[in-house]
Amino acid sequence: MTEDYRLNRLITFSKFPSMKHLISKEGFEKFKAEWEHLKYVERPAMINQVQAAAAEGDRSENAAYTYGRMRVREIDRRLRELDRILDGAQIVENAATKDGSIRFGATVKMIDKKTKREKVYSIVGDKEIDPLQGRISMKSPIGEALQGKKAGDTVEVQAPRGKITYEILEVNY
Repeated sequence: MTEDYRLNRLITFSKFPSMKHLISKEGFEKFKAEWEHLKYVERPAMINQVQAAAAEGDRSENAAYTYGRMRVREIDRRLRELDRILDGAQIVENAATKDGSIRFGATVKMIDKKTKREKVYSIVGDKEIDPLQGRISMKSPIGEALQGKKAGDTVEVQAPRGKITYEILEVNY
């Protein structure tokens, strides 16, 4: 498989429309960089390590050989997963809406009306979520509640501990 073919395949949309998922340009680039690192750096290094361990003789009691084979399988599994993510990606440019409403790609600063704690969330695709970094899915309860709202609006979100009311302070793209 040539490099040009591979890169072209990464950029084009999936042949299966139902498998498309929204992803930011930054998220796509992050996944692409991970794919390239695994394919061209980690996997070849691990293959060399496995070959060197295999050359030592008895493979049944060779921990380096066993670990290396296991790691190659993990790398291959992650590469297949990244292929599915990249092949089905529909890249969405983060551009502000004319009316200032919240949609995919927005970074929203809001305050919990009860506790007065500020929170900042970025609305991203399902494959990019990282709640600890404030990256939430647009399909999450908070993401769904925020869509279409504007700075100054109030939203209610149903959480396990009950309803939480937020006031939207600002929206950035």
